[in-house]
Amino acid sequence: MPSTQVKSKEPNAIFEIREVGQVQAVRKFIVIAKGLPSCINGQIVEFANGIPGLVMGFTDEKVQILVLGDASAIRAGGEVYSKGRSLSLPVSDGFVGRVVNAVCQPLDGEGPIEAKDYYPLFRVAPGVMERVPVKETLETGTFLLDAIIPIAKGQRQLLIGDRLTGKTTVAIDAILNQKNKNVVCIYCCIGKPYSALVKILDTFKENGAFDFTIVVSGVASVPVGEQYLAPYTACVLGEYFMYKGKDVFVVFDDLTKHAWIYRQISLLLERAPGREAYPGDIFYIHSQLVERAGYLKPELGGGSMTFFPIVDILQGDVTGYIPTNLISMTDGQLYFSTTLFNKGIKPAIDFGLSVSRIGNKAQWPAMKALSKSLRLEYLQYKELVQMTQLHATGLSKEAEAKLRRGDAINQLIIQDKNKPVSMEEEILFLYALNSGVLDMLSTAQIDKFKKEILTFVSKRFPEFCARVRQTRDMSDDIKMKLDEALRAYLEVMMR
Repeated sequence: MPSTQVKSKEPNAIFEIREVGQVQAVRKFIVIAKGLPSCINGQIVEFANGIPGLVMGFTDEKVQILVLGDASAIRAGGEVYSKGRSLSLPVSDGFVGRVVNAVCQPLDGEGPIEAKDYYPLFRVAPGVMERVPVKETLETGTFLLDAIIPIAKGQRQLLIGDRLTGKTTVAIDAILNQKNKNVVCIYCCIGKPYSALVKILDTFKENGAFDFTIVVSGVASVPVGEQYLAPYTACVLGEYFMYKGKDVFVVFDDLTKHAWIYRQISLLLERAPGREAYPGDIFYIHSQLVERAGYLKPELGGGSMTFFPIVDILQGDVTGYIPTNLISMTDGQLYFSTTLFNKGIKPAIDFGLSVSRIGNKAQWPAMKALSKSLRLEYLQYKELVQMTQLHATGLSKEAEAKLRRGDAINQLIIQDKNKPVSMEEEILFLYALNSGVLDMLSTAQIDKFKKEILTFVSKRFPEFCARVRQTRDMSDDIKMKLDEALRAYLEVMMR
């Protein structure tokens, strides 16, 4: 029976009728209670000391409750009250620029956030008929992604690799690159140390990212219940903006720890363990989350929500239970290689093992035309490098030309962290590469070229950026003017 208020015949007297249960046992962050005969899964309850809980399961005799707070204050024999409703979270435009916990309470000390509406936490994903095919590219600011493994708005792209291989850095760069692009970004921290979150918050502040970013904190020091709910909270906030017609970009960092957290919860709930001790519904837990991304049809606002879930693996093994689950439910993956990282190639994305299944449908025509052979050329370059290491013999002129071109591609791929590159710059890089300009430059000169070329071209061809962004293609007129600008740049550099 939900909590209700009944007026008395006596003036100004109100009686509250509510369903009350009794705590029987406390197992870390799981409470076993009796009573509450009207409870359902996902319902909110409240303990006598005001701490909320979430119903995770029940039988005829007992209720299993996940504590959403400090469970140390809950004792056997205490009362627990049904709130008579499922968990819903406040949403509004006021969350942009704020740091909140898993129940949308502010953590940044900047005052309360006014709620405009309440959305259910475990909302059903949009149906097939409510979506349209992806049609716009998400500019990540990482040359390798935008050129070879493009990401579309509404896509779910998995970032997979060993620890400390740059997965979070690529995701953060993608957030920083959304500045002035009318995209709402949400960074969801799950199970990471508080110190790691502080560094990310400092990066956002230094680069002005809080103007369009929300941070949902589920760090390792908060109660397990909050860590479990954090990705769903980020999703709810994203859905609010998506249904308003905006583009949303969400980073889940990371779902490996989320799986560990749910495994702990399930074992304490005495659910039967399966492979790697995970419960049987671990696939559903993550699939119901990632399915909420997509591109909505115009009748529903035409908004989109793009996901970057991150997952850790051990020693490059992608055959683990959680990694294979997530690979099967996303639209592609970026594989981060420890070997490449140790060689200084950053971002350390091995695009022989990486794929974007739908992103190329939304890629700019100019980018698609200029980068169509880039993947093949680079893979051939890597094979040629391995062969030259095995056979120390003279190379043909053709092989030397391929090595020079591969070295140039390598230098374009290497990118400093927290310094995203615009699409216009990337198109310039590719055009210079295809024109053979970069083959004539040394490594140091290519680095200098990357820093200077956009400014140089903009002075000689002021309308370049506006025309390319407007048409997203390369007309003959643009190509002719670029050729002139590149020739002039080479003359200046070779003096």
